[in-house]
Amino acid sequence: MASSLQIAGIRKVYGKGDKAVEVLKKIDIDVPAGEFLILVGPSGCGKSTLLNIIAGLEDPTEGKLLIGGTDVVGVAPAQRDIAMVFQSYALYPTMTVADNIGFALEMRKVPEDVRKKRIAEVAAMLQIEHLLDRRPSQLSGGQRQRVAMGRALARDPKLFLFDEPLSNLDAKLRVEMRAEIKRLHQQSGITSVYVTHDQIEAMTLGSRIAVMKDGILQQIGTPHDIYRKPANTYVAGFIGSPTMNFIAGRVETTGAQGKFVFEGGSLDLPCPATTDVILGQRPEHIHLDPEAPWRGEVILVEPTGADLYVVVKTAVGNMTVRLAPSTPIAMGDNVGLSVSGRHNNWFDAKSTRRIEV
Repeated sequence: MASSLQIAGIRKVYGKGDKAVEVLKKIDIDVPAGEFLILVGPSGCGKSTLLNIIAGLEDPTEGKLLIGGTDVVGVAPAQRDIAMVFQSYALYPTMTVADNIGFALEMRKVPEDVRKKRIAEVAAMLQIEHLLDRRPSQLSGGQRQRVAMGRALARDPKLFLFDEPLSNLDAKLRVEMRAEIKRLHQQSGITSVYVTHDQIEAMTLGSRIAVMKDGILQQIGTPHDIYRKPANTYVAGFIGSPTMNFIAGRVETTGAQGKFVFEGGSLDLPCPATTDVILGQRPEHIHLDPEAPWRGEVILVEPTGADLYVVVKTAVGNMTVRLAPSTPIAMGDNVGLSVSGRHNNWFDAKSTRRIEV
């Protein structure tokens, strides 16, 4: 049965005195039973350390960690009823797939008939019934990762923890395994925490996303909220591919009929009451407009099949624009740019925090 997870005021400090390094700074996250939470951020942001604390592989310096309402700080990993899938598959090379999946059950003295039934159920769930007699050396990378998930799933744990499990796979396999993990979660309903630095994985997999930077939780919310209403310029720039465009400037007229002025142009938009601001616009919300006074030179054209991404060099910086793949455009073209005004993201120039209008 899925359990809730509560991370309350978790701090982690390595070293003492002048050499002390605080890698987690008062992290507070409530994960309801059955949720799929993504911890995302660059290397060194503290996400894997937080996952290790949840797993019991490290102890926090301060704070509480409750699984199903019980504080487990100081409780041994084996007593937390948590299953973990690592970046490395960590399979036993001399065992068959069936034996790898059932190993944890065997260690818990689960009767053989019950063990075989559970192995069969998990294999069917992961669609690897035909691989049960093989050894890891006879499997592809994707198959090995399925076996690693099967070994964790066989225990029917309270929590499922994933530590960048797809990093070793090629691009095609990553897409396939993302779908597999999402299907697995929907089928099992086990509360899951998934660590990744890949924002595409975060957007496609998570019920909610927790964005971290330098040991600080920057924002937590649904993929839609994180993408549409980022809390600050860091989240706005980290989530989304290609990244959000940022335009630094000044508000000359506030309100619904405001005017935003920046180097090389101006835009008539609903503007906040703050003077020095940064306007954020996703590539799909900037448009080519031959009549627009805000102009620039096309310096890069990137066809991706479904879309055409064009980078335009302007006086205020390079802007990435998402276009239809059939759009006639070439490097060196002088183009005008405009925005619809319905998808503005305003940030304070000093604090970089979001400003609601």
